[in-house]
Amino acid sequence: MAVNLMNTIKGSLLEGFFPEGWDLEAWDKCAAVTPKNFDKPERWWHKQFQPVCCPTLGDFDTMMGHEIAMEIRNARDAKKPLILILPVGPMGMYKWAVYFLKEWGVKCSHVHGFNMDEWSDPNGNTLPAKDPGAFQNAMEQAFYGPLGPLTVPARQRHFATKKELPTYGRQIAALRKRGARLVTVYGIGRVCHIAFWEPHFASEYASLAQWKAAEYRLAARLHPLTIEQNAITSFKSRTTLVPATANTIGPGLFLKSDRCIGGADGALGRGMMWQGLSLRVTLHHQPSPWITSTFMPTRPGRLFYLEELAQPLEAECN
Repeated sequence: MAVNLMNTIKGSLLEGFFPEGWDLEAWDKCAAVTPKNFDKPERWWHKQFQPVCCPTLGDFDTMMGHEIAMEIRNARDAKKPLILILPVGPMGMYKWAVYFLKEWGVKCSHVHGFNMDEWSDPNGNTLPAKDPGAFQNAMEQAFYGPLGPLTVPARQRHFATKKELPTYGRQIAALRKRGARLVTVYGIGRVCHIAFWEPHFASEYASLAQWKAAEYRLAARLHPLTIEQNAITSFKSRTTLVPATANTIGPGLFLKSDRCIGGADGALGRGMMWQGLSLRVTLHHQPSPWITSTFMPTRPGRLFYLEELAQPLEAECN
């Protein structure tokens, strides 16, 4: 008999830890998908959904940045407003989006940027805009600031604060009436969240339709794996700095996108990674409100991923 999580979890400290809607056997089947079948379409994938393999991190940042820049350029050429729902993570693509837009001389006065989430306290109050850990600060430093005179007007930059997040839906709907295109840029969390839309939220909705209609949440309670993911990726392992709550958009916004641009760059070096399983589940588990990211292949768009993440998920002691 194999010795693994499934046959040792009963009576352990992990019993009851994972969201109740997760079938760990199903996750393990996804984990066993081989590199040969990694990009093989599932029946629920949108015909215009495409995973894109990137051999190196440099390739990943450049290709994803080009994709974002092209959306901005195409909307400019079409003389249409563009709504971008934007993440903080991944981040490396922003410098290349800036590079291409500057090379092409594309002004971003037609762009409306909506940050998808932000750290908060239990009442939905967010970090000061210039705090080193604030997503608003990260966006100003990585994208809006470096664009210089080509940048998105300040009044068209929106952040997930307690006051503004509840107005996202109305603002986006008004822009759509003006012919705006809606594009969501996203990363995939350790628990397969999009933005901070966590798996355990599924238990609070009576139907899939209600879950899909939810536009936002203030002071969302984050899963422990989300907190540890961010401790590793954003806080240099200092778990004590990571808030346990955050403001976030919901599927009622990002699943209405005309197109989605995703990125998975979660490799840590020396063969270590945190995102190989989450990426496989996103691609090969049938859509479930308990696994938010499984809905992204049902939308048109591209999902860029590091080639390393597609390698077999086999034990390698480091």
